Amino acid sequence: MTITPLNGYAVIKPTEADEMTKSGLYIPSTANQEKPQQGTVVAVAKTNISSNGTELPIEVKVGDIVLYGRYSGDDVKVDGAEYKIVEMTSIRAIVS
Repeated sequence: MTITPLNGYAVIKPTEADEMTKSGLYIPSTANQEKPQQGTVVAVAKTNISSNGTELPIEVKVGDIVLYGRYSGDDVKVDGAEYKIVEMTSIRAIVS
């Protein structure tokens, strides 16, 4: 199954939370881990038209690693994989 976002949205595969600290200590899954606000773009809408009818540029592409707002978008699960569907205006930066 594929997810095709509509006007002004992108589908992001979130980066997994670290299970080990930089010093090598294991972080159990029961710990209150904060989810990273980073992921890889897997799909982008063909259009990005604002509410007043202005066409906005599409600044991200499939494969970009992006940062997005902490409470942005909707979490969905498709074929056992977790994704986040966010408005393109919620994408804060492209990591390069």
